[in-house]
Amino acid sequence: MTIQLLSIQNIDQLYEKAFSILKEQQNTGAKNFGLATGGTMIPLYKYIRNSALDFSHCNSVNLDEYVGLPKSHPQSYFSFMRKHLFNTKPFGITYLPNGETANPEEEAKRYETTLKSLEIDLQLLGVGENGHIGFNEPGTSFTSETHVVTLTNSTRKANARFFHTIDDVPRKAITMGIASIMRAKQILLIAVGAKKRPAIQALLHGEITEMIPVTVLKKHGNVIVLTDLGFKNTNHDD
Repeated sequence: MTIQLLSIQNIDQLYEKAFSILKEQQNTGAKNFGLATGGTMIPLYKYIRNSALDFSHCNSVNLDEYVGLPKSHPQSYFSFMRKHLFNTKPFGITYLPNGETANPEEEAKRYETTLKSLEIDLQLLGVGENGHIGFNEPGTSFTSETHVVTLTNSTRKANARFFHTIDDVPRKAITMGIASIMRAKQILLIAVGAKKRPAIQALLHGEITEMIPVTVLKKHGNVIVLTDLGFKNTNHDD
C-alpha cells in the first residue's frame, strides 16, 4: 500500500497544505469528516475558521473524548471543538463520544454503531510520541473498534500541559478503535516536532506492529503524512 509523504519544514506552509487537502476533499463531494483534537490540529482549524468553506451540509465525527469530564470543562474535547472550530464553522451534524455517560462501555458501543452508519471521507490524525493514534495505546489490537481505554502515564504526562496538574488529567477515554479509523476512505496524518520522529520513522521504515499503533497505516491504501521533520518527500510502497 502507498503512503504519500509530504515533508514541509515551514510550519505555515505545512498547515496551508493540510487545509488545501481538506478543501479539495470537500470540493469533490466529501460529506463526512473525521476530526481530531490536540495542539497539532489548532493551526489547521484556524485556517478553516478564517476560510470561506461552508460545512453546514457536512457531518463531523470526532476520534475520542475523555471519560468523566463535563462537556463544559475547558479541556473536554467537546469544548475544544467548539472553541477551535464549531462556534465559527458549524457542521450539519457533529458526533462526539459522551464522556459524561454513567456507562462508558455502552457509550462506546453506541458510538461505534454511529460510525458504521457513516462513511468517513477524510480522517484527520495526529500521532503520539509512543505511536498512538486516537487514544489507541501500544498493544491495542488492530481489530479494535470504539472502546474505553485507560490512558498510559506517558500520554497523561503529554496532556498535562493543558491541565493544572497531571492529577487533573482523566485516566480514561472513549476512542475510535484502530479498525474504526482504518475504515476511512482517506487518512491525513499530521506530525509536527522532533518528539514525533520515532513514530514517523517507524511508520515509514519499521515493521507493522501493534506495539506502535501508527504502523497499521501501512495497511491502508490512501494515507498522506504531513510533517516538518525533514524526511525526503516520496511515496512509500509496501
